[in-house]
Amino acid sequence: MSDCSESFVNVAAYKFVELCDRDELRKVLLKAAKAADLKGTVLLAPEGINLFVSGQRDAIDQFMAYLTADDRFADIEVKESQGDRQPFNRMLVRLKREIIPFGIPGVEPGRESIQSIQPRELKSWLDSGRPITLLDVRNDYEVKLGTFDGAIEMGLKHFRDFPEAIEKLPDDIHDRPLVMFCTGGIRCEKAGPYLERSGFRNVYQLRGGILKYFEDCGDQHYHGECFVFDHRVAVDADLAETGTAQCFACQSPVSPDEQASPRYAEGMHCPHCYETKQQEMRERLETRRREMLRIVVPLPGSIPYENRRPMKVPLKCDGMSLLEFLAELHPHIRAEDWLEEMAAGKLVRGGQPVGIHASVRAGQRIDHLEPDAVEPDVNADIGFLYEDDWLVVVNKPAPLPMHPSGRFNRNTLRYILQQLYLPHTPRHAHRLDANTSGVVVLSKTRRTAGGLQPQFERGDVKKCYVARVRGCPVDDRFSCEESIGDQKGTAGARRIDNDGRPATTHFTMLSRFRDGSSLCQAVPRTGRTNQIRLHLAHLGFPVVGDPVYNSDASSGKHQVLPVGRSPMCLHAQRIEFVHPETHALVSFEAPLPAWAEDCELLAREPGMVGS
Repeated sequence: MSDCSESFVNVAAYKFVELCDRDELRKVLLKAAKAADLKGTVLLAPEGINLFVSGQRDAIDQFMAYLTADDRFADIEVKESQGDRQPFNRMLVRLKREIIPFGIPGVEPGRESIQSIQPRELKSWLDSGRPITLLDVRNDYEVKLGTFDGAIEMGLKHFRDFPEAIEKLPDDIHDRPLVMFCTGGIRCEKAGPYLERSGFRNVYQLRGGILKYFEDCGDQHYHGECFVFDHRVAVDADLAETGTAQCFACQSPVSPDEQASPRYAEGMHCPHCYETKQQEMRERLETRRREMLRIVVPLPGSIPYENRRPMKVPLKCDGMSLLEFLAELHPHIRAEDWLEEMAAGKLVRGGQPVGIHASVRAGQRIDHLEPDAVEPDVNADIGFLYEDDWLVVVNKPAPLPMHPSGRFNRNTLRYILQQLYLPHTPRHAHRLDANTSGVVVLSKTRRTAGGLQPQFERGDVKKCYVARVRGCPVDDRFSCEESIGDQKGTAGARRIDNDGRPATTHFTMLSRFRDGSSLCQAVPRTGRTNQIRLHLAHLGFPVVGDPVYNSDASSGKHQVLPVGRSPMCLHAQRIEFVHPETHALVSFEAPLPAWAEDCELLAREPGMVGS
């Protein structure tokens, strides 16, 4: 599509006309709209068409010429406005029961018509003080932004509430001229016939609605803005986009002042629904917490079970002996250990034990069996920070592996959350080391993952960690840009490698303490394995409790710390990204662990901090 600095033409139009070929019409209109590189929505129903599309001038003209070549739409009335950005994300042509939901059978605007009044004539009536009734048939959140002076507000939550609402109108307005209005006129096409059926004898429709009135008369007799159903949210009397936003959660318009409120979070809540949404979120997360306890008490990996660890033979191992393949895949495990497993019949292919002299072929699967597996204990006190229809955000405790590996299969974040959300499979969009605590974001659906994962791959996601390190860096701000190799060492350790993958981490000192440790903030600009830990160790300030990168650490055979041992002091505190469904910039923060809170308390005591 064109550059955002170019001008876009926004076109709104509707017509009530019988459509018997909607399926075929949908196909040809979608093809025509995409050929013109338009975005927006076209609704097709048995009663007619309703559209709002946006694109460049030539593209709009091309599409409208195609549409009006159909005799049924030759006289369709079009309203245009200009904008400096595309207000829609994609092009949709949808089949609906009604082009404007009303729910009252027998109301047929294409066959019934009421009197209409042009905007300039209405202005003349209002200028002269003619006794009329102005009736706003829009929803209450639209009326909140602006309406005509003296108009009756019906308090509608939805247009389907209109029939019930007119029962509450005063009796003395039935004979007086009544001028009803809405955004562009389409709702009045259905409201008018219903009003006449209900005993109103002098009903007029404002032709073209508020938008046409703005175009012809400006804001005379009208106060405020007009809500529109696209990304512009609202326009002023010049049909220019205003600073008003719309709350994704409750649909209420949100003024610029309200957007500055701490109770406004784009895509999540606004001052109008903050308390309600917060209470709903608290109840939802508390329910998840209770459900999770039934899964992790006792820990799922503490009950003996047969654990099958699949190993797929890659092309580079084609033709190797089984022992050679195992050494290639798991270089940190001794050959003697594998021989013991083979002798016990724990390495199988196609359900049959595989011996030492067997060879492997690319694509084959070898299973490593552990008949009565019992996994080491983990910290399964998972904290739930946020959940909607698309995302789950948790505060991962430590030690807790993210996914099955080594000694861990069921005692992992992935397995626990899969059991919790069955039949759905939450997909984590990024990883934390088993000994690292903090924010983890998961997608509930494949589509959501498809919108979220690329943000991590492009490096668009902002992440912030806190770490307690050994030593006291002199500089308050410093960075490390050493490249990191992909080759694994003991316990999965990585190394600084000039020929490795580029890696950058920025650090900011938060506190320095008498015990020789410090608290710092780490902001990784790339996402390499062990990046923060390795960069800090390379600079001479390893993370406190790190079982791999401390020079005096006895990493031993495993890198996951036992439960109850002093923790590794690295915590993913905050993450920020664009919500893949609401397209709002969102951020989530996990509470600091005790080792970081203790540091904050120490920092408040006089004489405890050097700078």
